[in-house]
Amino acid sequence: MITAVHTLIYSDDPEATRAFLRDVLGWSSVHDPDSSPPWPIFKTGSSELGVHPTSGGEGDDAYSSPRHHSISLMCDDIEATKTDLEARGATFTTGIVDYGFGRAAHLDVPGAGDLMVYEPRHPTAFDS
Repeated sequence: MITAVHTLIYSDDPEATRAFLRDVLGWSSVHDPDSSPPWPIFKTGSSELGVHPTSGGEGDDAYSSPRHHSISLMCDDIEATKTDLEARGATFTTGIVDYGFGRAAHLDVPGAGDLMVYEPRHPTAFDS
């Protein structure tokens, strides 16, 4: 049976990305001894997965998006999380925005672009 979800970040600067995940987000890791040099695999905590449609709506509410995959980080309090991460040296590329499904800001991950950090309004699956 499936036991977990493994996500990947492809980075132009893997060492900077790994340092950010370790030092700023504070994620623990194990090392893959078969990689050369051995690199960390980070514990990301609880997870959930949603499937969004690529198109829908009508008229002014119509939308379309190419097939793709996305990683978002969830939190309980977006203001406190943003403040805490900024104190650790993180940079956000947006302020806090209300998206309806939750309030979010985009976190700049060195070498890897932005990740959305959001406080969900929807029920969460990882704690049910």
